[in-house]
Amino acid sequence: MRVPSRIDGSICGAILFLHRPSLSSNRSAATSIPGCLHSPGGGPVQSSHGACAVGRQTVCNSSDTATSRPRLAAPQRRPLLSLPVLRISHTRFGSSSGPSIPAIRSNHSVAVAESSPVHDLDNYDIPDDAPLGTPDPRSPRPPKRRPSFSKKELLALLDYYDGEEIGAVEDYLEYLRDPYMRGYAQPNTQKIAFARTAEDFEYPSMEQVIQAGEEEKGTLWELRFAVLTRLRTPHKVSLDHIYELYQRLPEPRMLYLHSRFRHQLLRTLGQPDERDSGSMLRYFEVIADVKNTGIPLTTAEWNCAIAFASKYVGTVSETEVEAALKLWREMECDAGIKATNVTFNILFDVACKAGNFALAEMIYREMESRGHYYNRYHYTSLIHFFGLKHETGGMRAAYKEMVEAGEMIDTVVLNAMISGLLRSGEEAPAERLYERMKTATLSEDSNAATTVPVRTPTSDRAITQALLMFAKIARRHPRSRAALQRMTLLAPDLQTYRILVNHYGVKRGDLAKVAGYIDEMKFFKIPLHHAIFLALFKGFAHHGGYERSAWSERRLTGIWNALLDALDSGTPGLEVKTWLAVWALRAFAKCSTRERVLDVYDALKARWSLGPVDEQFMIDFLSSLVNK
Repeated sequence: MRVPSRIDGSICGAILFLHRPSLSSNRSAATSIPGCLHSPGGGPVQSSHGACAVGRQTVCNSSDTATSRPRLAAPQRRPLLSLPVLRISHTRFGSSSGPSIPAIRSNHSVAVAESSPVHDLDNYDIPDDAPLGTPDPRSPRPPKRRPSFSKKELLALLDYYDGEEIGAVEDYLEYLRDPYMRGYAQPNTQKIAFARTAEDFEYPSMEQVIQAGEEEKGTLWELRFAVLTRLRTPHKVSLDHIYELYQRLPEPRMLYLHSRFRHQLLRTLGQPDERDSGSMLRYFEVIADVKNTGIPLTTAEWNCAIAFASKYVGTVSETEVEAALKLWREMECDAGIKATNVTFNILFDVACKAGNFALAEMIYREMESRGHYYNRYHYTSLIHFFGLKHETGGMRAAYKEMVEAGEMIDTVVLNAMISGLLRSGEEAPAERLYERMKTATLSEDSNAATTVPVRTPTSDRAITQALLMFAKIARRHPRSRAALQRMTLLAPDLQTYRILVNHYGVKRGDLAKVAGYIDEMKFFKIPLHHAIFLALFKGFAHHGGYERSAWSERRLTGIWNALLDALDSGTPGLEVKTWLAVWALRAFAKCSTRERVLDVYDALKARWSLGPVDEQFMIDFLSSLVNK
């Protein structure tokens, strides 16, 4: 059978064509996107790889305690509902009705020719052994129905268990704290309050700053101009240039800046393009100058410092948790500033990502005892928390409460649901949720594939603030909620495909599905990113090197050539980083020879400006890898 060549055609062709200009509208082409198969009765059809396992936690309820102990319906194992199948119409790209997604295929194979990732639908025939209900791509497109995005439709995006009564989030948290439901009383905590005046935060004023000389005045003028330009147009001024201008000021530097200018400088340095160790050290050095002069920090500045201490690394450990808790203690006990709901959300998130669930529950209870209200941050963190605990009932309860609270549902929330469902073993509900995201996007706008913007840290902050404003307006004017929800994006983004490619590529080793998802990235015009190549190289390092394996050296070479072509063409958002180089070398060490590994390192070094520390690390890693 010709499955390997079909896989090659999809994954290599999709990667090679992602960073090139799109096809002209008069050329008849279509992109194949795999979907979920359904039997005539409505149930899912098992593929050749076997049925997806659904992981659920069960609770044993003894008969002798059934009368006195409260019971939760969520942790019980129940069959899934047979939800209606969301079909997508099938037309050609050149038609007047706009682009759409072609027919759904079976057996996870990607029917893509080796020469190009697109097909002509005129030569398409439905095979005789195709399952019933397979749509014909040449059939006329049915009329679209614009979704109203009511609460009922948002809740219908998820799959629920037959007969299950979704309780409140508090019920699931109480169950996790006390599985036997004995009702232990929680201890009370001390409440400490401090008093701060507005004059403390507004020191020094324009009249209280140190009188600067001629040289210092020029440096202050350049620094103020750079800070204001960075706040308005972040891409025009780099943070390194702003920090260099700040370092030119004599000690004590902060007393040369009045209070408003100081807050603008800290806000600028607290919004880097990427949270890494360099931006974290730069921010904390400026914070140290503020504390050494006896000037208090605002609540937003403390929150930014806590976020820097916990999120400057990719994988959060106990070290980052201790640093965040130390800053929280210094904020409340030494500075006398109470933590806000943003502070507790940062602490809750870092505790969850570090796997310290007991600390996360304590932080959650402390936030409740202080009477802080929930917003989209807290509900999304709760979904992530229950996903890490493999408690999908709690995820659904948090999602339901988020919808009932009037918060806007967007791609970020649905990505958290997909990630938690895949981590818990419920692959079928996660895939159906992904299909509904595509269907809702295409039914709302036929040209949605060309209108999905590229997300950046600056745009993410702006979008989040807009969604919080939408939720506030919707709570005051409930009739406007559906219109505001229609303005929210539900289309899959780069993070969606990172989750799917990492799960099916690195964890499951299903190269056919990975090829299909990369092909769908081209349809939604999502640009290439080094995170996708990192996931692919991880898959080859884990599943390659075996006889008759789909992760062969020939396919690895095709992906490697696609990466080099994208780097040489200057694709935005694509760059060589340390971990990408490490996993690329590991993949070739697993699938190829020692000489090929050295050639790959030379090619990466020619396209990567290595610092002295990174270069020494890569030399040591390459030596240990080759001599193994």
